[in-house]
Amino acid sequence: MSDLASTPGIRADATPHGRVVTLDGPFGRATVHEHGAHVTSWVPAGDEEAIFTSRLARLDGRSAIRGGVPVIFPQFGPGPITKHGFARSARWRLAAHGTEGGAPWVRLDLADDDATRALWPHEFQAQLTVRAERALALSLAITNTGDVPFAFTGALHTYLRVADVTRVRVRGLEGVRLRDQLAGGAERVEKETGVRIEGPVDRVYVDARGPIAVVDEAAGRTLRLTARGFPDVVLWNPWVEGARAFDDMDDEEWRAMLCVEAAAIATPVTLAPGARWDGVQRLAAERAAS
Repeated sequence: MSDLASTPGIRADATPHGRVVTLDGPFGRATVHEHGAHVTSWVPAGDEEAIFTSRLARLDGRSAIRGGVPVIFPQFGPGPITKHGFARSARWRLAAHGTEGGAPWVRLDLADDDATRALWPHEFQAQLTVRAERALALSLAITNTGDVPFAFTGALHTYLRVADVTRVRVRGLEGVRLRDQLAGGAERVEKETGVRIEGPVDRVYVDARGPIAVVDEAAGRTLRLTARGFPDVVLWNPWVEGARAFDDMDDEEWRAMLCVEAAAIATPVTLAPGARWDGVQRLAAERAAS
């Protein structure tokens, strides 16, 4: 691995809770923290911020960051261990970096230790690679380094920045079976060709393998998400009362965000000893023609 300081387009700033890495290339600029391997910003070249991070987000290294792209592993949602797992609040290690085609990239690693095994008794290695290409490309790899199988669920919990969530349409989910978490997990098939956000939403779209287009009418921009390895999509917005319940989110910030997440939830991923799983999410921005 080449020296970080001498690699074009990559800068690392030290903080008490780990380094904050900036990837600044010809296609845009991204920011990723060693704390949680957490991406908190993606500004496509010639455009505005595409990732929402709350202005009240805690960056103290002790808790998950509100917004950005939390890495959810090894458990999505509530369950036997801490909600959404431990990866999003763990200290990852900057393990590799470089440039490819002028686009800078970094890889952060997380391995099991006494703290993770106290919560989840398995040996693993997790790797997140962040590439500031024409699209923001996030690649998550999970390897079973132990001698017994394990199962996990997870997601790249992407908070998208929008101008006004009430004027957003989410395309690409028509005909997909969904679980409505706000209705006790009741299942139905999505009928809308462009899903509107008209109140709190917390849904898992099962086996939604097509590309997703988030049409931000107020901003005149479409954010396009494609995924590989992640079969499901989560759609989430806390709405007014939900936002007020968070002490790390401004009461009115619900209007400026929408989570559209590449996920593996409905069917847990099972890894045999030595096996590896890979999931990729790409986020691209497209402006409406003037």
